[in-house]
Amino acid sequence: MENIIFGNLLAHVRILFACLCVISPGASAICAEVQVFLPDFWDPTHRPEKPNLEDLRVIRFLTDDDYPPFHFALADGSLSGFNVDLARAICEELKVACSIQPRRWDTLIDAVAEGRGDAAIASLAINEASRAKVDFTAPYYRTPARFIGRKAAKFSGPAPEALRGRKVGVEARSSHEAYLREFFPALTVRSYDSAVGMRAALRSGDLDAIFGDGITLALWLAGSNSSDCCAFVGGPYTESRFFGDGAGIALRKDNALLHAALDYALQR
Repeated sequence: MENIIFGNLLAHVRILFACLCVISPGASAICAEVQVFLPDFWDPTHRPEKPNLEDLRVIRFLTDDDYPPFHFALADGSLSGFNVDLARAICEELKVACSIQPRRWDTLIDAVAEGRGDAAIASLAINEASRAKVDFTAPYYRTPARFIGRKAAKFSGPAPEALRGRKVGVEARSSHEAYLREFFPALTVRSYDSAVGMRAALRSGDLDAIFGDGITLALWLAGSNSSDCCAFVGGPYTESRFFGDGAGIALRKDNALLHAALDYALQR
């Protein structure tokens, strides 16, 4: 069973590595296989002490079921995806029973805070608003910002040098726009009120490249709407001041034992 769980988890990790900086120890071999730069945010010298788990019998995980490849429902109604496999791997590591139940994404934080589940694992951003209601484990992945550019533009060299003098689109008033204007002032930046309109401009050739959320852009590149027009250029960029502290597992503020257990399992 353990081999099946970790096999499924690694299969989903392979999907994500093309667009994500996944915080996962021991992943360098997979990263090399798909030729993606992979920052590792774990401290390899940190060895947390295993907590006493005698009083931890079961973990009731909550997740969403409509955000592939992170969490989604299969045809038979069962749950799959990176977050689901990670939850199962955590329970296997801790040798405790676990259940994983789907809920609407925007209800997860309140459900955990009110005790309707023990923990929510659904790519939840660690931020000030959420921390007011729940605690979080250490982040288990970060969502990078990425450039994607038209294949016909034939970029050479690393971004942003390769983008100098090119037209780069970004969503208006977003953290990605703020990042570009602060760190890459030499770029010709065009702001768009709509992500859909921005991608359409890239596909049609009105833009040479765009800058945005790496996950969203990866899914768009892999879908039919991109018309195979484009590819990633340079990156990834993981500045927490602009792009957050990553995704963590949410749990009630008064559950110190579960908090220690989850952090231990994630490190393991």
